[in-house]
Amino acid sequence: MFGIHPLDLSIIVAYFVVVILIGRRAAKAAGNQDGYFLAGRKLGRLYQFFLNFGNATDANGAVSTSSLVYQQGASGAWVGFQLIFLNPYYWFMNVWFRRVRLTTTADLFTDRLGSRKLASFYAIFQSLAAVFVVIGFGNLVTYKISAALVVKPAEVWTPAEQSAVEGFQTMRSLEKLSLTEALTAEQSDALRVLHERDARGELRSYITALTPLPLYIVYSIVIGAYVILGGLAATAVNEMLQGLLILVFSVILLPLGLASIGGFDALSERVPAAAFNLIGSSDAAQKLTAMSIFSLVLASLIQINGIIGNMGIGGSAKDEYAARFGAVSGAYGKRLIYIMWTLVGLVGLAMFQGENALADPDLVWGTMSRQLLGPGLLGLMFTGVLAANMSTVASQTVSVSALIVRNIYHPLRPNMSEAEALLVGRITVVVTLGLGILAAMQMDSVFSALLLVKTVSVPFGAVVLLMFFWRRLTVKGAWLGLIGSIGLNIVGPFVLPHVDALKHHPVLTARADDGHGGIEPVYFEKVVRTDLNDPSSPLEGQGRLHTELAVLKVMGCEVEQWTPAGRFSARFIFDSIAPFLLLIGFSLATKPPERSRLDRFYGRMKTPVGKDPQADREAVAATETNPGRFDHTKVLGPESNWEFTKWDRVDGIGFISCCAISGAIIGLFWLMLRMAAG
Repeated sequence: MFGIHPLDLSIIVAYFVVVILIGRRAAKAAGNQDGYFLAGRKLGRLYQFFLNFGNATDANGAVSTSSLVYQQGASGAWVGFQLIFLNPYYWFMNVWFRRVRLTTTADLFTDRLGSRKLASFYAIFQSLAAVFVVIGFGNLVTYKISAALVVKPAEVWTPAEQSAVEGFQTMRSLEKLSLTEALTAEQSDALRVLHERDARGELRSYITALTPLPLYIVYSIVIGAYVILGGLAATAVNEMLQGLLILVFSVILLPLGLASIGGFDALSERVPAAAFNLIGSSDAAQKLTAMSIFSLVLASLIQINGIIGNMGIGGSAKDEYAARFGAVSGAYGKRLIYIMWTLVGLVGLAMFQGENALADPDLVWGTMSRQLLGPGLLGLMFTGVLAANMSTVASQTVSVSALIVRNIYHPLRPNMSEAEALLVGRITVVVTLGLGILAAMQMDSVFSALLLVKTVSVPFGAVVLLMFFWRRLTVKGAWLGLIGSIGLNIVGPFVLPHVDALKHHPVLTARADDGHGGIEPVYFEKVVRTDLNDPSSPLEGQGRLHTELAVLKVMGCEVEQWTPAGRFSARFIFDSIAPFLLLIGFSLATKPPERSRLDRFYGRMKTPVGKDPQADREAVAATETNPGRFDHTKVLGPESNWEFTKWDRVDGIGFISCCAISGAIIGLFWLMLRMAAG
């Protein structure tokens, strides 16, 4: 049925029924905004663990990690695994979002800066980013894996599909032949044309029988059903079931894959030794070196503060310790899963080589699943993939709904009732999931979408950090800094490529050595010939324009002479630093904000969350009466504009413990790769 075995289909349907029933049961707790958007601020450590684990761990990570490991070796895992360095930071971050005692991240702009317009701007921009980047990305990955599980028989291929597969096979044969002997002029021309077709995405290693739209619709209807019924409470309960399924789908491929190739000994024989290195070498072909890992960590450290789910996840904890424990334990759970995904990617590299190599590296996980799993196990894999992405999409959808209700609709309807707010929130869920389907239909590359996910919140992350720690940030400074940095690293890269003069500009369409003896674009995501049959036809830039590199070129940097890793790193470092320079510069040039508002905000941020709601209300009331009662804890003194505070015993022990656990997990990762390499 639909190209799926009845046993697998029954497992998938059973999962759908269970999550909807969980949503129905949780509906009783979602009778008001606090219940619907924050689960009543009652989630303890166990729920916080699964909520953080499920929100952070999705099939996107499995696909992107296995894809990058297939292309770059084990060092490719750092695109996601680099967040291991942020785990000690999470020990503090979730406490900040819990202590401000707000409902959405956008509320920070109203509470700290006194600007409803800026809060609405955050809500609109980040809601669109969540829909078109995070949710759309989740849908795309779900399809990428599912598509590889359902293959179209060769006898029913269309002529175009047959040409795509035959072209791919011919390209691989010619590439293999070129390693042992010189190609004839005719063969060289044919290979050049095939490489151009491959750059355009016209070649395929197989044809799927699954079309994306029906999958997106069914998948989104199920998510919508339980989110509409129970909001964040239903999402948190479902995260427990989905977390277990994530573990299943992460573990199931490795033993079967190793058995299919002959065990670890065969793995070390088939895979190049360099592919087992945790850190990429300085070789020009490597994009994920120590410097590029640092640049990713820097960008992630900033952007993680600006994502829309922070307030919902941290704010739903019943106390500070639950928020802290859930944040770090859930994140550590994901880092351990990354080790498993990396090993699966290495097994995929051993399985698909030479003529069997995959045209699309994003299909490694799905193709391995199709070849290794039989009926029943394939259904579990399918269900695990759906569960992993549904957990992330659901929490993002609840956050978008909260933003729309609290920061866009409420300013227009200040006297809205609770029932009206919940109705608008549920309607928003439907619209959000529908737009997520449209976004997924426009995406193709998992890697490109993954990098966009990692940078889209950087400007707002910089603003949130400065709101938390710098009194001098102003409304005008925030507006000008946000507009400037969003233009540089979000809007510009995707709007400017549509300008004809830019996409054909001889400087911007430059291509450089990729370290493999081939060429790669410098300023565009792709650069292709306008006529693939004419090697002298003009070059055309396609996809993202790396405006960061273009700015550095204007500043006099020899961007074309850098290695791929150097250009990759420069982009993320530029995106990380530019927002702070703009925000601080514009704020210092404008009038300082109102002191009384700042005193109330920072006083509340220093007030620990009480053990129960009544104790917490009393603590906040005491701070309202005396906002400066914790100023003696400021590191740089009571009159400083910087609000860094001294650590207490819990802060210090927790931070040191997190650093030790992070180091131990990195050591475990390295040891397992050494063992796999023989």
